Amino acid sequence: MSGQRRHIGVAERRARLAVGQRLVKAARAGSPEEVGGSLVALHGTDPASVYLAVGARLMDATRVVPEMERALYEDRTLIRMHGMRQTVFVFPTELVPVVHASTGLAVAARARAALVKDMARVGAPDARWLAEVETSTLAALARRGEVTAAELAREEPRLREQFAYAPGKSYEGVHTVSSRLLRVLGAEGRVVRGRPLGSWTSTQFRWAAAPPCAELPVDEAQAELIRRWLAACGPATEADLKWWTGWKVSDVRRALGAVGAVTVSVDEGVAYVLADAVEPVAAVEPWAALLPGLDPTAMGWQERDWYCPPGLRPALFDRSGNIGPTVWWDGRIVGGWAQRPDGEIVWRLPAAEDGDRDAEGVGGEGVGGEALDAIGAEADRLRSWMGATRVTPRFRTPLERELASA
Repeated sequence: MSGQRRHIGVAERRARLAVGQRLVKAARAGSPEEVGGSLVALHGTDPASVYLAVGARLMDATRVVPEMERALYEDRTLIRMHGMRQTVFVFPTELVPVVHASTGLAVAARARAALVKDMARVGAPDARWLAEVETSTLAALARRGEVTAAELAREEPRLREQFAYAPGKSYEGVHTVSSRLLRVLGAEGRVVRGRPLGSWTSTQFRWAAAPPCAELPVDEAQAELIRRWLAACGPATEADLKWWTGWKVSDVRRALGAVGAVTVSVDEGVAYVLADAVEPVAAVEPWAALLPGLDPTAMGWQERDWYCPPGLRPALFDRSGNIGPTVWWDGRIVGGWAQRPDGEIVWRLPAAEDGDRDAEGVGGEGVGGEALDAIGAEADRLRSWMGATRVTPRFRTPLERELASA
């Protein structure tokens, strides 16, 4: 190659995305564990999005709910926990020590310091008092198994104590000790979320003591996380990696060196792939997908122009940068979808409005009859396994609201 970096263009990046993210039919998975292993992390802030993300990638989507229940709550092959950027994710269980050491320890330290500071600012009890409550709470979990925060508070009444958060600010609120302390303990890897109180769409979870977790050196864990992520998402820029991990640039660079990442070029500039992923990949058959809000593919990169046209973003993102439900065609986002109160799955492509089956697509890329037929089939597939379940995204976006209420 005469010392020149190989350039990976948009078409090849989309082909890699299709296979690595298990979105093309030929790459669909047989189990939630296969999906989790391929994607590294499933956004768990909205519990329903985890099921929807897995369902979009399974060969037999009709089995997604019982299979996810098995993986999350019976076999415990998938674990819901805090990870990168203080966000809740669902990870393969074997990755728990990696996430804990590479990311969780730093997140937990910040979360604990913030809790002590917030309590001290409003004259709440000191750190010694908090340590007593913490010890009592963990002992109650060991006795009781999976319990709700309210049930824990009956065992340890001090968990009900309240303190003001951000007094005098526009976002001032009141926090209970239980909500903040359990979040800290979760980030520290000492408690995990158990079964929800309701269905798979519920946002209220029971809590349980975390299983034992191997202690890994931070450098080793960071290298393994980067290796896994590049296998799923490479090529990626340094900015992508820093954003996704929430690490310092120095940590990202050290991990890239540890895994022997190879530099290539993409339209945004220098990017990285694993050494065994430098060679060109074959094109894939055209594919369609309906992905949920916060889907790990849609949220996988900071620099998104190659798969998400800037003109679509105002309709698809909320003000905090959370993406809503998206419609994909052949490696790029072409629209959005929603579920109406009667269960109907509706979608809109700004690239092909008003039923124009030959409309010119976003960014000059066509969205014709083949795309519309494939997207319609995916909508039918989604509707068939969701049945009577109704899902409203936790973070609602302009297009999703419009479609859901139409």
